[in-house]
Amino acid sequence: MNAVRELLAEGKFHESTVEQVADRAGVSRATLYQHFRSRLELVDEMCDSFDANPALLALRESVTSADPAAALAETISHTVAFWSSEDAILRQLYGVAAIDEAAADLVERQREDRRGEMTRLVRHMRKAGLMRDGVSDRQALALLMMLTSYESYRELRHAGVSDRAAVSTLLDVARTQLLG
Repeated sequence: MNAVRELLAEGKFHESTVEQVADRAGVSRATLYQHFRSRLELVDEMCDSFDANPALLALRESVTSADPAAALAETISHTVAFWSSEDAILRQLYGVAAIDEAAADLVERQREDRRGEMTRLVRHMRKAGLMRDGVSDRQALALLMMLTSYESYRELRHAGVSDRAAVSTLLDVARTQLLG
């Protein structure tokens, strides 16, 4: 998995052969094929390692924090921390998602996982009576999905915004648009 991460971070994975991945990992091609049948499975396995990322683990816990307003702030903060910690890899995967089945699958899985967490957060805020009048759950979910997307994170980074400033900006927008 380290070899896959390195090749992705260097922007070389998508042009690499399974043999080149095996060489980078210091194993034979046959050994690699005993564990993974394809490059798709290599990327899938590497993406499964995201589940152990501390920022992602914290994000999942923050969504149901006792204080829904704090849950919103923590969720945005942990989301930015996750994107930042995996940026070198995600930039490559998101960049080729239109042409690479494994990358497209990762992007869709991440989007669905995030949608589940954001849905839980919206319900939590609604139940606590924090939502602004006139904001539907569907609108709140759409806004949170946009604010916590990797694409939004990359746009802020491209504009030279630090992670700390990105959290502040995203949280300001969320509070202004969602909270009563």
